[in-house]
Amino acid sequence: MEWSDVRIFLAVARAATLGGAGRALNLSHPTIGRRLRALEDATGQTLFQRTADGFVLTDEGTAVLSLAEQMEETALAMERRLAGEAQTLDGVLRISSADWFGAYVLPPVIADFSRSYPDVLIEILTGQRLFNLAHREADLVFRIVPFDEPDVIQRRLLTMTYGVYVGAALAEPLIGDGSGFQLITMDASLGSFPDTNWLKERFPNAQMGLRSNNRHVQAQMCARGIGIAVLPRPVGDAVPNLRRVQMHDNPPGRDIWMGYHRDMKRLGRLRAFVDTTTRMLTS
Repeated sequence: MEWSDVRIFLAVARAATLGGAGRALNLSHPTIGRRLRALEDATGQTLFQRTADGFVLTDEGTAVLSLAEQMEETALAMERRLAGEAQTLDGVLRISSADWFGAYVLPPVIADFSRSYPDVLIEILTGQRLFNLAHREADLVFRIVPFDEPDVIQRRLLTMTYGVYVGAALAEPLIGDGSGFQLITMDASLGSFPDTNWLKERFPNAQMGLRSNNRHVQAQMCARGIGIAVLPRPVGDAVPNLRRVQMHDNPPGRDIWMGYHRDMKRLGRLRAFVDTTTRMLTS
C-alpha cells in the first residue's frame, strides 16, 4: 500500500468531503475521488459510506484508521528528519504567529534576516489557528501560551507589555469608574483574556462597545473614538491617532513563547532565524 493513497484516506476521513480533502492536499476534487476509488478497489473494502452529509467511515475504514495515522506519523518523522539536516541557508521557512505579532513585531526581524539571508523565502501564517509543528504546517511558531507537545523545543522569548489606549481626539480624561465610556475587548468566544478582565475591573461602569479577535481592528476602532482598549504596546504605540493613558497600575503582560519541532533543530535557515529573533527582541 502506497503512503500517498493512505494520505488521501486520512484527508477524506478528516474533511468528510472530497473537496475538503483536496484543499488540504492541494489536489483536485476528481483526483481525490479517483485515488480513493482505486484504494478501495486495491484493498477490496469499502472504506467510506457516501451520505448526504459527506463521507463517513465504515467499520472497515474505522478499523484501519489508527494504523493509517501511525503510517502518517512515521512518514512525517522521516520528512522532518531529512529536512532538519539541511544546513544550506536557502529554501522556505514557514512562521506562524498572532496577527498583531506578525504585523507589528516581526517585520524588523524579518527585514534584518532577509538582508543577511536573501535566498530564504519567508512565509508568514497569522491568525488564531494553532498550526501543527509535527505535520510541518509551520516550522517556527510564536504563541502567548506555552507549548504542550512533547517534541517541541520552546523558550520564553519575552514578556510583552500592554497599555490602555483611547482615541487621540478624545478630550475628556479617563477618570473614575468608566461611566460614559465604552470598552473594546477581545472576542469572548475565544475564552478569557487577562487584559479584558483587567479592563472590566478598572472601568466597571463602562459599557461594552465592541469585541474583535483582531488586535489591529481593535486599535483602528479605538483610534476612531469608539472606546477604551488594552493593546500590546507595539500595536498601540504604532497606530496613528491613539493616545496611551497613564494608569496607577498597568494591564497584565503576556509571555511570548517561541517553539519548533525537535527534528528541525539542525535546520540551517531555522537556526539562523531563531538567532536573529533572539538577538533583536531580547537585547
